[in-house]
Amino acid sequence: MFSHVMLGSNNIESSKLFYDAVLGVLGAGEGFRNISPSGYTRLFYRHDGNSFGITEPINGEVATFANGGTIGFKCTSAEQVQKFHDTAIAHGGRTCEDPPGLREGSMGAMYLAYVRDPDGNKLCAVYRVK
Repeated sequence: MFSHVMLGSNNIESSKLFYDAVLGVLGAGEGFRNISPSGYTRLFYRHDGNSFGITEPINGEVATFANGGTIGFKCTSAEQVQKFHDTAIAHGGRTCEDPPGLREGSMGAMYLAYVRDPDGNKLCAVYRVK
């Protein structure tokens, strides 16, 4: 359904340190740096046929996070969810919502961790328990 997800950043170097580490937990390599024709820096991460990008806002205004928005990253185990969370915290992120753990509901059992990146974007690491 999606071709890519792109988030804005007010500090592209801080975002690179954060996402190189956090997305490295999932197996993505270092972000590819791209300078747009208008001169703004963007980072692209590709993994398992998916693309995730970070950009300086091309309109020159401050990047803001989406209130109510969350970007979810699929993990292969509860341990990988925990490592995603711990790596995010170690690289300038912060925990939000409940601590990492098992949640059971109408969509089944999932091991989740919610964090905010250095710009305040909300991320979720999720492993669907079989």
